[in-house]
Amino acid sequence: MGGRFCRGNCSRALRSLVRRKQVDSIHAQREGHHQLARRLSVFDLVAIGVGSTVGVGVYTLVATVAREYAGPALTISFLIAAVAAALSAFCYAELACRFPSAGSAYHYTYICVGEGVAWLIGWSLILGYTVGGSAVARGISPNLALFFGGEDELPSFLARHTIPAALVVIVTVLLCIGIKKSSMAQTIVTTIHVSAMIFIIAAGGYIGFKTGWVGYELPNGYFPYGITGMLGGSAVVFFLYIGFDSVTSTAEEVKNPQRDLPVGTGVALSICCISHTLVSIVIVGLVPYYALDPDTPISSTFAHYGMRWAVYILTTGAVMALCSSLMGLILPQPRILMAMARDGLLPSFFGDINRHTQVPVNSTVITGVLAAALAFFMDVSQLAGMVSVGTLLAFTTVAVSVLILRYVPPDEVPLTSGLQGSIGLVTSQFYNDLRGTASTEIESSVVSSGGDDQPLIETSESSTEDNIKQRIFLCVGILILAPAASVGGHSSMVRSTLCGLAGVPVLGSLAVLAYIGQDNARHDFGHAGGFQCPFVPFLPVACILVNTCLLVSLPLVTWFRVSIWMLIGALVYIFYGRSHSSLKGAVYVPAAYAQ
Repeated sequence: MGGRFCRGNCSRALRSLVRRKQVDSIHAQREGHHQLARRLSVFDLVAIGVGSTVGVGVYTLVATVAREYAGPALTISFLIAAVAAALSAFCYAELACRFPSAGSAYHYTYICVGEGVAWLIGWSLILGYTVGGSAVARGISPNLALFFGGEDELPSFLARHTIPAALVVIVTVLLCIGIKKSSMAQTIVTTIHVSAMIFIIAAGGYIGFKTGWVGYELPNGYFPYGITGMLGGSAVVFFLYIGFDSVTSTAEEVKNPQRDLPVGTGVALSICCISHTLVSIVIVGLVPYYALDPDTPISSTFAHYGMRWAVYILTTGAVMALCSSLMGLILPQPRILMAMARDGLLPSFFGDINRHTQVPVNSTVITGVLAAALAFFMDVSQLAGMVSVGTLLAFTTVAVSVLILRYVPPDEVPLTSGLQGSIGLVTSQFYNDLRGTASTEIESSVVSSGGDDQPLIETSESSTEDNIKQRIFLCVGILILAPAASVGGHSSMVRSTLCGLAGVPVLGSLAVLAYIGQDNARHDFGHAGGFQCPFVPFLPVACILVNTCLLVSLPLVTWFRVSIWMLIGALVYIFYGRSHSSLKGAVYVPAAYAQ
């Protein structure tokens, strides 16, 4: 008896992890619920995306990554991260057009994969955006100090730890005023710091050609830390390219999401890639990587060549870049918290939208408080890797979601507990239709649980679908494990052998995905008429491979910190989210019988 009870509880717990919501959550559209304001144009999206990415890396992480990971190969690290981001951007663009609602990767994963994975993605994005905003805010102090002649000359009220926290508070207040006003402020500061970036590239390039690029003439070569170090550097700087994720998080506030989201994402990522690549070429070429100042690499480099007057231009650009990046990193998190609260996985407090400003003020304030606290106490070098883990996990699940959408788009609709009285009629009609179907076409039908003790209607077609699902998840599992086996502290021979052995199942998995054929139902799933990811399954598979390689390149201490956060998230879901989910007790029926 006890064993049966335990098995029942385990079965219900497992089913809760895979329950999926509709494209347009009824909880986001219920009567009396205030919606986010649709006021953003494609120009606003580009400003948000560019402001979230361009500039922050060269002002905070260039020296750290060059000195500790990549050396002169910093440019290649930036390019690898850009390629990984571009692959993910294609996947994001399709899902953002099909599911234009707040929540970004969390929202897409909940629709395509299931509640358990969606929760972990949302939880990891909360960490990523909070930590990312704190890391950016911490970069403001050393740059602002240059206006006063150095950090020792800073006034007492502008202490190193006080400035970042105060800046986070100011940005939080601005974001609470309204999305349109905050996007206008984002546009202004982005224009200023992009102009400073152009100055860095032009002036630095002139000095480099004049002096012979002394930073590249080193005895230990272009890869002082090897290929592993270069990949590790790519994983660290990857979070510099997450601006397009900030763009997709505003999907519910875009006037024309099907048209504007792909354009805004593509333009923002292109500008980011070009600017970061050119600046990294200039900086590591002017000064040997080991001589870069860890706090102010750009300004100190120009001062090294006697251009002290340029410090004021660069400092202004740096301060504006950090402010716009901070706004772009704090902006998405309240919307993710709001989406999770709408689905019942977090308290409704986080989902409240202000009647006048039409933004989630409660979530924005909580985000600002957490980011300010981290910016006051923690160091940038401890934070960057944690941001990359959350972002890479989200990007990987987005690629998996595209594969699921193309091959096995969900064909069941969850009916909430308020519609329980109609379930019997739906089931009866379903079986009446089955009686008129040839036994050779439908061999059997079963009824299983979709909620804690509610039925889920399935047919033999479901078993075929399950087989396809199993093959897709098996392929994805192999794709994830293969890079993990090939990266590590092994000798070159062992690593080559592992890569060769892993290449066989990877190619086999890709062949299986290409052979299966995509489901025609994908054309009608979600909002049609928007951007579609090209080269499926090859592009999503490449996205999964690259993201996994970057993930396993991160140091163990970063994974240890993230694991603690994930464990906390699992406990929150077990003791609150699972039992308060809006899908608790929902009944799943085929979409054809939903009416």
